Amino acid sequence: MIIEKQTIGTIPALLFGAPSDRLFLYVHGKGSRKEEAEMLAREVVPRGYRVLAFDLPEHGDRTNEPRPCTVQNGVCDLQAVHEAVKGSCSSISLYACSLGAYFSLVAWRDVIFRKCLFLSPVLDMERLIRNMMRWTGVTEERLREEKEIPTPFGETLSWEYYEYVRAHPVDIWNSPTSILYGENDTLTERDVLDSFAKKFSCRVTVMKDGEHYFHTPDQLRFLENWLGEQDYQ
Repeated sequence: MIIEKQTIGTIPALLFGAPSDRLFLYVHGKGSRKEEAEMLAREVVPRGYRVLAFDLPEHGDRTNEPRPCTVQNGVCDLQAVHEAVKGSCSSISLYACSLGAYFSLVAWRDVIFRKCLFLSPVLDMERLIRNMMRWTGVTEERLREEKEIPTPFGETLSWEYYEYVRAHPVDIWNSPTSILYGENDTLTERDVLDSFAKKFSCRVTVMKDGEHYFHTPDQLRFLENWLGEQDYQ
């Protein structure tokens, strides 16, 4: 399989596959990197697609950059990537995982993709932040006053981030979307998933005993099979 290194502005990227006017954008999740797009590429490149994957801030080849992986920066990067490719393809589809799915929902709310595949998507960031505040006993008033509060589980609660999330609700999504969800996902609760899927007419597959992070051999096999079952016409 052909793999080309690219740079979109200052964003390091990989382009998988031979020239084609059909493209999948791949947006990875927290702690991941663009190279993990290879699983998707193995499935869709033989079907006539290319896959463009890129590193989010603080990930992959951008680990040592000072620019943090906030929703504001993530949305800015995603919009820049789409702007760079939209004129060169007749068909653009989307694969996004976890935090990358949330960034996609905010950045591309007005874009209509040919097809969207979401793995363990974060669908309601405001609720997730409120959950983290509850888990750590942080009130909204305290967060407003202190601006940033580290948590025992490695995340930093940010008032600026929280304000941005509340000002940019996920209330528009018009692309046909299929979702793979782990039954034991602790970041996106099942009622959040069901509400989103109903509102935006998404197809949902639930892996019994699956987690938010698909990483075990069984989970990865389930993911690979799910990708193989999709309609890519």
